[in-house]
Amino acid sequence: MTGFDELEPQTPELVRPYVITKGRRLPDEEQLSLITLVTAAADQQQRPTRLSPEEQKLLELCEAGYLSVAEIAGHTQLPLGVVKILLAALTEGGYLITRPPVQRAPLADRDILEEVLNGLRAKFG
Repeated sequence: MTGFDELEPQTPELVRPYVITKGRRLPDEEQLSLITLVTAAADQQQRPTRLSPEEQKLLELCEAGYLSVAEIAGHTQLPLGVVKILLAALTEGGYLITRPPVQRAPLADRDILEEVLNGLRAKFG
C-alpha cells in the first residue's frame, strides 16, 4: 500500500512575477539579450543580506563563470522576463558583470576570396 504523501498532487509554488521583480520593468534588449554573458563581480564582500531568494540563486549561479541569460533562465526555471529584470537590477547594484555579445563579423569580399582560390589552384593544380 502507498503512503499518504504519495497520494497528494504535486503542485508547484506559485509566486507572481510582479512580486519577484518588485514591479520593475524589463531592461532594453541592448542591455540584456538572450546571448549576453553574465558573471558575478570579483568583490563578493559587498553582497547585501537583503537579497531575495531568487536574487541569491542568480548570484550563486553566476559565481561559477560566464553564463548566457538564456542559460541562467534555464537553470533557474524562472520566466525569461523575470530573469532579465533581476539580472539588470543586480548589474546596476554592482553584483554582476555583463559582457555584450560579440558583433557579427562582416562578410568577406567575394573578389578577394576568388583571388585566393585562383592563387591556390595555380599553385597546387
